[in-house]
Amino acid sequence: MTVQETESFVIVKHPENPETSVTILKYGATVYSWKLANKEQLWLSDAAKLDGSKPVRGGIPLVFPVFGKHQLDTATANIANANDVKLSKLPQHGLARNSTWEFLGQTKENPPTIQFGLYSEIANKELTSIWDYDFELIYTIELNKDSLKTEIEVSNPAKSDKSFKFNWLFHTYLRIEDIEDTFISNLKGVNVYDQLLKQSYNDVQPVVTFHEEVDRVYKNVREDRDIQVVDKGKPIHTIKRINLPDAVVWNPWVNKSNGMSDFEPKTGFKKMVCVEPGHVHDFIVLSPGSKWKASQILSKDELKYQVI
Repeated sequence: MTVQETESFVIVKHPENPETSVTILKYGATVYSWKLANKEQLWLSDAAKLDGSKPVRGGIPLVFPVFGKHQLDTATANIANANDVKLSKLPQHGLARNSTWEFLGQTKENPPTIQFGLYSEIANKELTSIWDYDFELIYTIELNKDSLKTEIEVSNPAKSDKSFKFNWLFHTYLRIEDIEDTFISNLKGVNVYDQLLKQSYNDVQPVVTFHEEVDRVYKNVREDRDIQVVDKGKPIHTIKRINLPDAVVWNPWVNKSNGMSDFEPKTGFKKMVCVEPGHVHDFIVLSPGSKWKASQILSKDELKYQVI
């Protein structure tokens, strides 16, 4: 059996190699383990909560309908539209990772593919009372022999009477050997918003390196650029994006790690880096009856310097 369901999670094993697997927590539909030939590819905090009490620290949390904490412009707050006001009242990263999703079952035998669904009717009631729009999310996870594809479809049902705007992001925590031996390639020349400096600039460096906390939003990255995580000259992760123009690069380093109660061990920042495909530099607007779809593909690949 390639798909096993329990009360709280779903495990998918590849039929040609059962040591290649993916495990998804129903709370947040969070992928918290992805193994290739029994080697873990994702980073998960030792203190991550897998009991539905809070979002998971690690794996691939899902960010919707807002990235970060939405801030109203104080100069125009008195005329902000209803959607902006409601988004500003949601917790950081929205409601998808704070809700229990419905497991919809297996849709394909090989590669084994499963789906989860989240709708306004079953999502976190406290949060949908704040952001009270009709929505439907269908999350598809496809386990290949050497890659993992995660795809999201966001719908505004035809029965809805109003449009809504949203961000989407796959908050992917990748496992690495040593952050100081790691760099990220193929982002040179991209306009970036540095969330620590609170300013935008074009990144002119050939690669992204890590010697302190990094928290950047790379905006409008060409889709044909494969973002690669490279360790000592060897690519260990390749991230392909479909209809996701942005990529957040994050490592919390020492002080931020120490300040997060669910981040363990505190030296864990040395073993992880987040490369997060998304649409976050602006909002997507869906009118009633409209849909939006996007995906990421995580894989192993040869080293590709597409820009130097």
